[in-house]
Amino acid sequence: MPIALVILAAGKGTRMKSDLPKVLHQIGQAPMLAHAVQSGATLEPERTVIVAGHGADAVALAAGEIDETAQVVIQSEQLGTAHAVDQARAALEGFAGDVVVLYGDTPFVQPETLERMLTARAQNDVVILGFHAADPARYGRLVMAGDQLDRIVEYKDATEEERAISFCNSGLLACDAQTLFDLIAQVGNDNASGEYYLTDVVELARARGLSVTAVACDEAETMGINSRADLAGAEAVFQARARAELLEAGITLIAPDTVHLAFDTVIGRDTLIEPNVVFGPGVTVESGVTIRAFSHLEGCHVSRGAVVGPYARLRPGAELAEDVRIGNFVEIKNAEIAEGAKVNHLSYIGDASIGAGSNIGAGTITCNYDGVMKHRTKIGRGAFIGSNTMLVAPVTVGDGAMTGSGSVITKDVEAEALALARARQENKPGQARKLFALLKARKEKRNQEAG
Repeated sequence: MPIALVILAAGKGTRMKSDLPKVLHQIGQAPMLAHAVQSGATLEPERTVIVAGHGADAVALAAGEIDETAQVVIQSEQLGTAHAVDQARAALEGFAGDVVVLYGDTPFVQPETLERMLTARAQNDVVILGFHAADPARYGRLVMAGDQLDRIVEYKDATEEERAISFCNSGLLACDAQTLFDLIAQVGNDNASGEYYLTDVVELARARGLSVTAVACDEAETMGINSRADLAGAEAVFQARARAELLEAGITLIAPDTVHLAFDTVIGRDTLIEPNVVFGPGVTVESGVTIRAFSHLEGCHVSRGAVVGPYARLRPGAELAEDVRIGNFVEIKNAEIAEGAKVNHLSYIGDASIGAGSNIGAGTITCNYDGVMKHRTKIGRGAFIGSNTMLVAPVTVGDGAMTGSGSVITKDVEAEALALARARQENKPGQARKLFALLKARKEKRNQEAG
């Protein structure tokens, strides 16, 4: 049966106190919308429709980056959840299959749960996702009659007996597309808010003799994000799950609670991660890598056997081959470091390629930016770059070449050559004492004038 996703992402999120649309606030350094899309994507949907409203342009831009096949439709007025789903009617015209309704601010629904909803859908016309709440509070209650869902009762309308029910409504729904839109067409807004509620389709379906059921998931999956406090709680949940998955997959985290992961972090088995490491978006780490403490990685690839850090920074475009060594206070950006090369101390390598087995001395800088354009530095195999070398790009250092410490390299260095680019040192006897005396006199005069 073909599947279509309808993801509701129109809310402003007033309690977030933000100009940013609620679904674009990040969890694991990715918009919460991305988490909902990823969960739904496991169903291999034929169509994905995202209903945007507040900040629709920003939501549409983000949606295109998350899933370029997704279609964004606009709910210009926020008139309730049924009204929001109805905005997808035209986008799903001619679609013959099941629609699964998700929420962009409910990021933790698991793929297994969605699969169970579809399994139940094979035997029922409408399926609602529920959860047993530790504190049902003001959630809508799911009133069951055997294995059938009799009705959904909002807290304010519930009797004391109904309020005692702990089985609550998550808002997620699965239904045949034609049936869903037929039911939505009958939903009214005769309520205190004047809105069209998706929950009303249950009563309408029952009135038509359709079968309606509910499946249960863990309460944590239905966590909705409505405030900054909720967002912080969701981040903690995401990080805990991500760390647990890494440990289960054979990765060692010395101090798990201090390691922060991104939505798309990929790490191979037998990797060792020391305390206080941050993974930004777009990081892939192969097996057997060591990431030492206080390192920050983003948009990079680290190959098998490499060692990074401590206190290293890998920026977007950093590509480390096998057995590379990147040491303390080293920054790599948009650069390829070939097999076995070492950049161990206090260096910046940007817009560069470093050949296999080369050694980059402490304090080396690739001077890649002239104020307008970026330029590349190329260092060959087995080169030795002396400490405190400035490589003024564009420049090439050949295989097996060497630069003297403190050199400023502005011209290409041929293979196996030694490049020395330092001004000749001159010692002037007694001039340090005279210069200090002059400077102190100037300082004293300035202080007197200021006083």
